[in-house]
Order: sequence, then structure tokens, then C-alpha cells
Amino acid sequence: MKRFAFALAAALSLPPAVCAAASGFSVESVLGYPYPLHLVSGANGHTIAYVLDERGARNVFAASAPDYTPRMVTSYASDDGQEITNLKISQDGKYVVYVRGGDHDANWPPSFPPDPTANPIPPQEQVWSVPLQGTGKAVALGDGDAPAISPDNRRVAFIAQDQSVQWASIDGSVKANKLFFDEGQDSDLQWSPDGSALAFVSTRTDHSFIGVYRSQTTPLLFLAPTTNQDLEPRWSPDGSHIAYLRLPGQGGPPMPDFLWTSTLLPWSIWVGDARTGGATRVWASGASLRDDFPADFDPSLRWTSANRLTFTSSADGWPHLYAVSPSGGSAKLLTPGGFMVEDTALSTDGRTLYYNANTGTTPGDFDRRHLFAVDVRTARIREITRGASSEWAPAAGDGIIAFVQATAKQPPLVSIVPKNGGMPKAIDRDRLPADFPQSQLVVPRSVTLRAADGHIAHGQLFESSGGPARKPAVIFVHGGPPRQMLTTWHYMDYYTNGYAVNQYLATHGFVVLSVNYRLSIGYGFDYAAPPHWGPTGASEYNDVLGANRYLRQLRGVDPKRIGIWGGSYGGYLTALALARDSDVFCTGADWHGVHDWSTSEDLPNPPPGYQHNNMEKERRIAWFSSPDAYVSKWRSPVLLVQGDDDHNVRFHQTVDLARRLDKQHVAYDELVLPNEIHGFLRYDSFLRADTATVDFLQKHLSEGSCK
Repeated sequence: MKRFAFALAAALSLPPAVCAAASGFSVESVLGYPYPLHLVSGANGHTIAYVLDERGARNVFAASAPDYTPRMVTSYASDDGQEITNLKISQDGKYVVYVRGGDHDANWPPSFPPDPTANPIPPQEQVWSVPLQGTGKAVALGDGDAPAISPDNRRVAFIAQDQSVQWASIDGSVKANKLFFDEGQDSDLQWSPDGSALAFVSTRTDHSFIGVYRSQTTPLLFLAPTTNQDLEPRWSPDGSHIAYLRLPGQGGPPMPDFLWTSTLLPWSIWVGDARTGGATRVWASGASLRDDFPADFDPSLRWTSANRLTFTSSADGWPHLYAVSPSGGSAKLLTPGGFMVEDTALSTDGRTLYYNANTGTTPGDFDRRHLFAVDVRTARIREITRGASSEWAPAAGDGIIAFVQATAKQPPLVSIVPKNGGMPKAIDRDRLPADFPQSQLVVPRSVTLRAADGHIAHGQLFESSGGPARKPAVIFVHGGPPRQMLTTWHYMDYYTNGYAVNQYLATHGFVVLSVNYRLSIGYGFDYAAPPHWGPTGASEYNDVLGANRYLRQLRGVDPKRIGIWGGSYGGYLTALALARDSDVFCTGADWHGVHDWSTSEDLPNPPPGYQHNNMEKERRIAWFSSPDAYVSKWRSPVLLVQGDDDHNVRFHQTVDLARRLDKQHVAYDELVLPNEIHGFLRYDSFLRADTATVDFLQKHLSEGSCK
């Protein structure tokens, strides 16, 4: 097996314009942006809080009215790979509670918290509290996750590692104790408005209940228990009732078609009496696939002070906000139009929903995000932000709306704007490093392209001026797959990394095409739910082939030097491109991709009685939708990247592919990150993986390197 050394010197074989563009612009500098996460506001809107990840050092920041000047309230200094998530602000604004550690994006639960620094003393997933006034320091309240602060600002309930419910005092003076015993695995803790009761989800493997705890001497109450799955308990403003979602429990007869085939998962909204346990259905989904339970986004059930239940559904073909009376009736569409609603937040008075959506008055807004407000009662919509920027994560403040804003060149910054609209103000701009190459970044443009099967796909083209010589090109394929890359910096930290790499490549002599292939969100239900996707036929790969053809027809691209890279589902499509079509894909970087859909570990478990002949047919289709099926045709060199504590794509997928490539004498290199998870917890891991990727692409796409 031939090995390839990584060397930035390979860039010297690119055209002179490439080397000139590279001056003063490193991978490290473009990755040096601070990234804000988990922006929240307190109940009265006086205080906001968020996490800022600065080259792997994650800390909690808080800002209060009237000026909202941010201040760092924790003091973690190292790139230790420990997440900070689940921020909650006490109603009096005196404390922020958060969770430190864990892997909150895993497809299956890890056996122990991630340890990406290989620390001999294993880290823990813990609930912490930090005062926002004075000089108090953060204190650990106990091992666990998903905290909920009581309305009296004194207690914090949370989920312990054994899925039981514990509580501690918010100042840490009373250590964690078990709050109550329940035979299920508990989650989604919700205090009643007066703090006298705690609602929760009790999962019993194939069904779940909504439970209510009141005291050590009062039996747990379960709302209308059935064989269904009940989720998302939400209290009425007066604390007398609880709204929740209901889905069918697991089980039933064999499906008439394959396990991967889209089948309707009906869902409904129920309202239960918090004292008697009786419940009534107030809304039910329709019978088309568009009415399906929104597995790819949060249903966002809320009980508003306008006496309306609000939620998100794709019933009209787009994820939109709806409102229904707690007493029942038809649901009212609040946000009509050909766009998707994503993040939502309720105003402090409970009558207005703020949301972001890929629409607006600026051309190309379907590849951006902007903020809007809708009155829950009247459905009147107001535009909050506009322009060639993206805004997300709205949080209602005292007379303002806080959010995160980015442009094509400006990385994400926490910003505020008056709640009635106006000019946004970035409150943490001073955290941007002096060496961040903002002025050198390119502005990508939205493009459409025709796939190999005639389908119209979408993408963003990154291109900089660089003389008459034809340039090498790279296709970027995102993961998910329910994701959408934008013409601005992204609202997910994983994809800001991809955007940064694409910017680096574009300013170092490459043309980059980021493809929002079918399965991507942002273009409607039918685009996001195509037939014969992934393991049922890989129809979306036609969009990748179409992107290759699009690049080959561009005057400034060398058609013999086109590569591809991507992570997760994008790693799958990268490997599929190299395996099926090495003649047009010169090289690639495959980050933690799926390479064999047909293995038992990646096929869903069949229900009892599932016909064996269907299963065998499905495995065959899944196999021929997989890169492994075409390794005999694979010729192009590839970089394989994965952390071996990956709980989204099994590490064996990469191990197995490497052995197959060995047998076929395909040249590859590999970057294995011990103890790292799927989304890379450390800045150092991204820096190493990104540097390896651009070095590999530069080496194998340099003049004369592709055959």
C-alpha cells in the first residue's frame, strides 16, 4: 500500500496566483473565529446567556439589560473537548445552570462520557451552576444532564446518569439527592408555574407516559396512560393542565414494504388534567406523508399566554408554525409561504413567536436565514432582519431580541436588535482574533444545476479571481442529510468548519461547489424526501454527478482536476463518488462516512414477523447503494478521517473500507483520532483534520497529479 505524506509545499505546484492568494491566510487563522452556541434568555428577558467556543476553550457568557455588555462567567481555559450545553437562567436572573461534558449529538448513547484528550482521569457529564452577580465561582451540582430550575430559583432538578431524577440546591449548598423513584427512564423535566409539581416523560422501552411528581408522600400521576409514546409535556400558564404529544408505541404487523421506505408516523396533541390525569385529544395530524411526525426538526410544542398551543408541522409541504385552541378545533397556519421555519422563541409576554426562516426581500434568501415575529392570535407577521446576512437562535430580551448573525465574510456573532426592528448590534465583536482573514474571504453565490437524472439541485459556488489558468475544483457534500449549506457562515458549529475549509480552498486557487443535494432541507418537503434515497437507491448521488458536470463546463475549471470531500453523510457520498466514478473524481477526503448500508449494524431492526425474503431484497438494494459494492472500480487516492469514539457512524465502517482498499491496492492515507466523537469535540482535532484535508487535496489536485 502506498502512503502519501502531507505537505503544504505541494501548493507550490499550483499556478502562481494560488501561491499569492495563500500569503497570510492559514488554516489556523480561518478556524480561529469564536463560535457562539446555545443562546438563551431568562424568563423576564432581563438577561441572556450563551456559550462561546474560542479555539476549543468553551465558556459561559452573560449579558443584561439595558446595554447587554457580555461578561465571561466561567473560566475554562483549555481545549479539553468538554461540551457546555443545556443553559438555563433562573427566573430572578441570579444564576445560570449548565451541563458540562457528554456527547449531545450521538445517535446512540455512549457507555461513558467522551475523553478526547485521553485524560487518565475520566471526565464526567455534570450539572453546574454559576452566580451572575458578585465573584462567586461555578459549582458542580451532580453527575447528570438536562437541568430544570424551579420557579422559586432555589432548586435544580436534573436527569442522573441512571436516568433517574435528582435535585440539588442551585447554590450547591445541598448536594444531589434522588427526587423520586420511577420504573421508567425519565426525561424532559418541566416545573409547574408555581413550582409545586414536576412533569416528566417516563419511557418504558416501547411506550412512554407523561408523569407528574408532587411530593414524597403523593403517588406519581400518569396522564391517560396507553400503549402509545407520550412526549413533550408543557404546562398551561395557570398550572391546571398539561399539553403533550402522542405517537404510536413501537410494534405492530410487518410493514408492507421495505424498512427504509417512508411510512406515515401519525401524531397528535393531547391536553391532560394535572390533578385527575384525564386527557383529551385536541389535534391530530393528517393522512399524507407531509403530515408525518417531524423527526428532522423540533415540533416546538408551546402553551402560550394567548391561550393557544403552538407547534411546527410540514402539513403544507414546508415546516411552518401552527396554533390550535387547548379545547380543540382546527389548527391555524401562522407562517404561510414557500419557506421553512427553523428556530423559534416565545416573547416574554407569551403572545409573540419569534422565528427564523429562509425567506426575505433580498435575492437569494432561500440560502440564508432571517428573523420574523408572528402574533399568535392574529397571525400578523413582522420582518425583524433583512439583507445579505443570516440570523438564527432568537432569544427574547428586555425590549430587544438577541440572536446570532453572520454574513459571507463575518463569522457568527451574538447580536441584539430592538424588538420592533432596527439595526442589529454585535455585542461580542471584540472576541474576533486580529489575525482572522475576514477581508480575504470570498462571497459565494447561489447556483442551480441539473443532476445526472435531470433533477434540479442547488448549491453555492466559491470562486476567487486568479488569472487565466484553469483551476482545480472541489465539490463539498454536507452531512445529515437534513441540512442546508448557506451563502453565509453556518448556524451549526460542525458546518462552520466546512464553510471555513471551503473558504480556504477558494482563496488558495480552487473553485469550490457546495452541493445541497436532494435530501437537503430548505427547498420543501418533496426535495427533502425523495424516492430511492441513500440505502434504497442513492438517487441523491445523481446531484453529485451533476455538480461534477457543472464544474467541468465552467471555463475557469480544469475538468481533469476535480476532487470531493465531506463528512458523515457527505463522507458516504464522497466514497460513493470515488468508488463509482474515479474517472471524473480525481481524489477525495472521506470524513466518517457510511460505506456499507447492508450490514446488520446499520439496517433498522425488523419488527416481529417481518418477511425474510423482503429483508434479503432490501439488503441487496442497500449493498448496491453502498461504496463498498464498487471498490473494484475505485482508483482515486482518498484520505480517511474518523474519531474512534464515534456514536453516529460506527468506526468499523472506516476499518472495513481500509481493508477493502488494501486488497484493491488503492492509495489512501488515514487520520484516526483516538477517543474523538463524530462531531470532533476539540479545536485541535478540527485543525488537524482540516489541515490534512487541504494538504491532501492540494497535493493530489496539483498540476499534473491527476491522470
